[in-house]
Amino acid sequence: MGSKLKSLGLVGFGVVVGVAASLQYSALAQKMQGLPLPLEKLSEFTEVFGMIKSDYVEAVEDEKLLDEAINGMFGALDPHSAYLDKKAFKELREGTEGKFIGLGLEVGMEDGYVKVISPIEDSPASRAGILPSDLITRIDGVPIKGLSIDDAVKKMRGEPNTKITLTIARKTEDKPIVVTLTRELIKQHSVKAKVVEPGYAWLRISQFQEPTLDDMVKKINAIYSQEPALKGLVLDLRNDPGGVLPGAIGVSAAFLPKDVAVVSTNGQVEDSKRTYYAKREFYAGRVGSDPLAKLPAAVKQVPLVVLINTGSASASEIVAGALQDYRRATILGTQSYGKGSVQTVHQVTDETAIKLTTARYYTPLGRAIQAKGIQPDLRVEETADGDGFNALRSREADLIKHLSNDKEAEGETTDLDELEEEKRLIELAKKSVPVEFGSKEDFQLQQALNHLKGLPVKVTPLKKLKAETAANDANFSPAKAKPNAQRN
Repeated sequence: MGSKLKSLGLVGFGVVVGVAASLQYSALAQKMQGLPLPLEKLSEFTEVFGMIKSDYVEAVEDEKLLDEAINGMFGALDPHSAYLDKKAFKELREGTEGKFIGLGLEVGMEDGYVKVISPIEDSPASRAGILPSDLITRIDGVPIKGLSIDDAVKKMRGEPNTKITLTIARKTEDKPIVVTLTRELIKQHSVKAKVVEPGYAWLRISQFQEPTLDDMVKKINAIYSQEPALKGLVLDLRNDPGGVLPGAIGVSAAFLPKDVAVVSTNGQVEDSKRTYYAKREFYAGRVGSDPLAKLPAAVKQVPLVVLINTGSASASEIVAGALQDYRRATILGTQSYGKGSVQTVHQVTDETAIKLTTARYYTPLGRAIQAKGIQPDLRVEETADGDGFNALRSREADLIKHLSNDKEAEGETTDLDELEEEKRLIELAKKSVPVEFGSKEDFQLQQALNHLKGLPVKVTPLKKLKAETAANDANFSPAKAKPNAQRN
């Protein structure tokens, strides 16, 4: 695994009781050679370290002080750069492989509690009957309100065959539900698909992992075996936080012309100035067969709609941006997260690493996604009455010390009308119940199908849309631009 990690790319932002990010792995030692060191500051650090060791009220271990010093350096950088101790590095590797030790829950936060987005099929959580929208209020009898999502997830992770008790609040039950689960190895399948009605299919990618491309090929072939004359396909990237970069390139390449540019990156070091193409070596390596060769030729021409929302980040934004730039698909939904940076994982020891932001990435037309996101071609809310949940989600631009977009100025203001609208949506969200993606109640999916059939689509009213898109309209016009193979 170690050698493989030194060359893997990752692009994302979240945790799913697993992991997601935009990533590459690389060796570190060679890059330190020749760099000037601030000897005066190093001397000051040594003196402070010594005073803490000798004068602090109680003894502090050297390892703890040094780990915290490293973490302090990353605190001065952007939110996606971090020191990965033994446990964090192990979890990162597990997440990219699509397997981890846990309960099998995709979770978020609501009102300070852990909210179940979806149980993973054939996991301890699904077998125990845990349902989407359940709120986890206690873990092993201890209230969890106020914990961060990361801390709550850590409590649910653990060693295999160990037990954990969850207290669950369910809207249809008057009393809390208490279930005891046994942690086990979870194999997460990131691709789902089905024919939603004759001639039309739904393909969902929930996270870009190492097996994602092979899984997608199998699902598409299954669709075509059921519907040989497919009239339209909906690619669902909603709430997809990202994952490995080769997966994003491969998914894009499945629908784009051969060998076109998919994404480019630019950073301080020469290695970060690259363009990635729809070629096998960029998504499947230079050795071995091409997994996309197994796809039916018709997939290159099938009418395509891509669904995105504020939970769509990084690798999913790479796919949406590339398909939008080449006008291969109609992007439908709400503005994406805006995580347009690449993190490189430098393995420091056998069990530790650092995750460092090394580049911004750009769509084939040279658009920078960082702190901005992808604007859909058709803005459609998550429900027919308005988008309560999407308005409550934070975006990259909301993070403290987020990396700026290098192609436009920061600091947009929010007017009173937008603030009032946000208050209205918050109240709406308190009354709303999220629907299952891919179901008949999935409003955005139904609008995507309408678009594929040439029927009217219920888009966001123009009044609400103006304030959100005015700045973006000036920066990008697909009709006037042509994709570039390189970004200089």
